Amino acid sequence: MPAAQPISHRFARRMDGLTTEGAFVVLAEAKKLEAQGRSIIHLQIGEPDFATPSNVIAKAHWALDNGYTHYTPSAGLLDMRERYAEYVCQRYNIKGIGGDNIVIMPGAKPIVLLTGLALIDPATR
Repeated sequence: MPAAQPISHRFARRMDGLTTEGAFVVLAEAKKLEAQGRSIIHLQIGEPDFATPSNVIAKAHWALDNGYTHYTPSAGLLDMRERYAEYVCQRYNIKGIGGDNIVIMPGAKPIVLLTGLALIDPATR
């Protein structure tokens, strides 16, 4: 029976390039500087410098109490996308945007990545 390979050899080579999220590395360094008395304006991970507003907390409680406890569709809830589409049409004085044209993401990084993947082809050698 052959000897078991180290775990690092069981994964695709691309796994060797994984590192810690850069923004969290910067955040850790900024927190060290703050501990030394430096004044820091945090722009690393989009963490607000205020507590979650009470209306957001109340809505989260409402959602949990009303069964919103499962995964949503990957594009977001349709009723929310439709309301946002109405906002976009009103705000920019345009027509024809519907909920099926809207994607709601949990932050900016995924949508920036997906936009890049959609528009930029990998370099060929």
